[in-house]
Amino acid sequence: MRVVDAFPRAVHEEEIWIPMADGTRLAARIWRPMDAERHPVPAILEYLPYRKRDLTAARDVQTHPYWAGHGYAGVRVDIRGTGESDGVLTDEYLPEELADGVAIIEWLAAQPWCSGEVGMVGISWGGFNGLQIAALGPPQLKAVISLCSTDDRYADDIHHMGGCLLGDNLSWASTMFDGNACPPDPMLVGDRWRDMWLERLEGSGLWLAEWLAHQRRDTYWKHGSVCEDFSAIRCPVYAISGWADGYCNAVFRLLAGLDVPRKGLIGPWAHKYPHLGVPGPAIGFLQEALRWWDQWLKGRDTGIMDEPMLRVWMQESVPPSARYEVRPGRWVSEPVWPSSRIVDASFRLSVGHDLLPEEQGDDDDAVLTLRSPLSVGLYAGKWCSYNAPPDLPHDQRDEDGGALVFQTPRLEERAEICGQPAVELELEVDQPVAMVALRLIDVAEDDKATRVSYGLLNLTHRDSDESPEPLVPGQRYRVRVALKHIAQQFPAGHAIRLSLSTSYWPLAWPAPRPVMLTLCPGRSRLILPMRTPRPSEEAGLPDFPEPEGAPPIAKTLLQPTRESWRVIRDLAHDQTTLEVINDEGRYRLDDIDLEIAARVTERYRYAYGSYDSVSGWTEWERSFRRDDWEVRTLTRTLMTCDADNFRLRATLDAWEGETRIYAQTWDETIPRDLV
Repeated sequence: MRVVDAFPRAVHEEEIWIPMADGTRLAARIWRPMDAERHPVPAILEYLPYRKRDLTAARDVQTHPYWAGHGYAGVRVDIRGTGESDGVLTDEYLPEELADGVAIIEWLAAQPWCSGEVGMVGISWGGFNGLQIAALGPPQLKAVISLCSTDDRYADDIHHMGGCLLGDNLSWASTMFDGNACPPDPMLVGDRWRDMWLERLEGSGLWLAEWLAHQRRDTYWKHGSVCEDFSAIRCPVYAISGWADGYCNAVFRLLAGLDVPRKGLIGPWAHKYPHLGVPGPAIGFLQEALRWWDQWLKGRDTGIMDEPMLRVWMQESVPPSARYEVRPGRWVSEPVWPSSRIVDASFRLSVGHDLLPEEQGDDDDAVLTLRSPLSVGLYAGKWCSYNAPPDLPHDQRDEDGGALVFQTPRLEERAEICGQPAVELELEVDQPVAMVALRLIDVAEDDKATRVSYGLLNLTHRDSDESPEPLVPGQRYRVRVALKHIAQQFPAGHAIRLSLSTSYWPLAWPAPRPVMLTLCPGRSRLILPMRTPRPSEEAGLPDFPEPEGAPPIAKTLLQPTRESWRVIRDLAHDQTTLEVINDEGRYRLDDIDLEIAARVTERYRYAYGSYDSVSGWTEWERSFRRDDWEVRTLTRTLMTCDADNFRLRATLDAWEGETRIYAQTWDETIPRDLV
């Protein structure tokens, strides 16, 4: 990244308190031009629960001073109950959070250094609430850049996929369990830090229990899902994601559903800002964002809206790996989305395990059967990849022994897809609750198998996520499974594979009991969105510049980091464990003399053939230290199940120095609801 030293031209206000109507104060950090009170500027708001003082400080100082150096006020606000803000945070995207967001925007617009125009930018949580607050219609909010977020909290968030319960639901709940247990910094809030900390420890609760109480698409998930009324958003939206991220589907739905000026961008990245994007290539996102802000917050015609509505990274074929530094490919575009230039091609599945063009297949009643072992999914990676530790899917041959596999002949010429693949299946099962997992795979000439896309469907949700219905064993059903959107090239000499399994653990929680699936392949189809390359048009696309940012934070590594992703097969006891370790080591933020250490361990287990043995366990350890002030937290969560219930056991412990000042345990049983 090229460093642009914009900071000397900016005023930095380390701790600003924004008052809410109920007396709560929200903590903000603001960078703005030195002459902004004489020449007011628009404000760009990033509104998160991830602690501006320390945990997002390294990212913030390369972004918000950059805005200030280019004529904007960069504003980072901690959500109520996080960082140094007053209160307690008890869940995601609460009405209180969104109302506070509107009040923040009103406060910013009224400041003497602000021109009255405000934009919102954010990745993940900040991308969510940017869309959600836009739907509330504050008139001062003129534009949004939403990264790695979704319009539909049930269909495409870290909790569910296709009506299946995701393993990342536990992982993410544990991340917030840790974050909610962190104290404010005494250097900023003074002696009241301990009371604020105890209030959070006592009041934040076990979010996982609340999430598990809502296993279908009810009013809980509809809240904050802007797809419920796209027309409520009346300001321009730039939606951005990456193919390795969990949220790329939403970009396409936002482009299709919104009726405002809008753009979409999808690179090869995991859950990262594009100027920090891995897998690479990273791009000059901050420069691209400035073109957007100048267009909509300053009224300058930057030409950004003259360019195609959608740009995506067309990925080339690569060998399978759990981590990529760079995904080779090229930028392609579509002037509008949906695009009339994307044409569906249909391939019929055959009893001989072939994928054949529609006109070559036989529409017959021959069947194939499958009962997948729980091992299918151990090499699937995470639903939402961060590319650290290595969390992308590995060679799919490790999975395909427990799947039904269908494959095209070797391709005679290159093929490209862009959009959302889908699979139509005619099937029956022997259990009232069952799932299917579909994987689209690029098979190289040496037979290495790289997952391109995938989709899940809880078959009880075949007709509705709001009103699922149990299956009737032995009854024939026709279902459609949507896979993740993707842009991918398949070279000549490669083959396209479709793999079907009845489990995908631990990416998704398995059905209550083993399932025998009977498939009618001749009546089942793979549908691929085919794209014809347009070299002359692609050559005319403007290049993205190289990444830029303000000077990095002063940070000293005191203890090394460690990452690990291991599959452990204990054959003596027929037990398998996926163990994930992400140890951030210990580091010091030099400017505030604060030492931070964090380590997370996750273990997902099962015993061979025993669905009641499936479990997920997470542990977060975190500490903060400055001089003689030291605090430490330890959170643990264990999730188990039987055929009828999920069981949660969790502990929270907090220490000040060597004294444990808080401890709490939870033991919750939550009925399974056709999951």
